[in-house]
Amino acid sequence: MSGRRLLVIDTSGTDALVALGKENGSLVAERRWAAGYRHGEELLTRIDEMLSSEGVALTDLAGVVVGTGPGAFTGLRVGLATAKALARELAIPIAGVATSEALLEAAVVGDGKQAVLLLPAGPSDRVFVANGVATLVKGGEQLRLEPGLLLVAVDLPDRAPADALVRGVQAQAELPTAMLELGVRRLAAGGDDVARLVPEYVTLPRGVPVMKGEVRWSRDLP
Repeated sequence: MSGRRLLVIDTSGTDALVALGKENGSLVAERRWAAGYRHGEELLTRIDEMLSSEGVALTDLAGVVVGTGPGAFTGLRVGLATAKALARELAIPIAGVATSEALLEAAVVGDGKQAVLLLPAGPSDRVFVANGVATLVKGGEQLRLEPGLLLVAVDLPDRAPADALVRGVQAQAELPTAMLELGVRRLAAGGDDVARLVPEYVTLPRGVPVMKGEVRWSRDLP
C-alpha cells in the first residue's frame, strides 16, 4: 500500500457504513450492512475486517471522518464514540460531517433544481432539511415543497413519494464518496476538536414542536 488512508464511519441510519479513502479524496473501499439497532455489536468488527482485507494497519490511518447525523440517537453515539476513541488513541485528526449534507451533496439534481432532504424522526414524525435548516414535520402533516425543490427521502418506506425514495437510494449509493470529499475539505481546514464534536441527533425542545414545528440540533444546545 502506498500513502496513508482516511477512515469514514457513518452510523446515523439503520444501514451503517465504513469506508477507506485516500487523502486526496478518492474512495478505496467500503462496507455497508443493515445494522438495525446493533451498531455497537458490529461496528468495530466491520472496521477490522475492512482494514485487514485492504492490508491497512491502524497506524496507516491519517484521519477519521465521521457522520454526525441527524439520525438515531444510539447509532450516532456509537459511531462518534468509536471515531473519537480511534482519533485519540492514534493521535490523528477527526472531521465531523453532517450526514444530511453528504446526502444532499450525493443527490443527483438537474434542471436547475435544489435538492432537499426528508429523514425519519421516530416512527411517525419526519425531519425536512433544506439550506442547513431542519424543520419537524409531525406525523400526518402534509409536506409542501416550493417550486424548484427536488425531494430526496431516506429511510422512509411508505412515508414519502416513490420518486423521492428512488432519489434517496441513489444518494445513499454515493454517500461514502460524498462523506470522504467533505471530510477531506474539513480536515484541510483543521478538522474538529475531538472533545467538542457532538452528534447531530434531532432534539425537540419541550412544547416547541407542537407550537412551531421547530427543531434544534444537539450542537446548538448550551
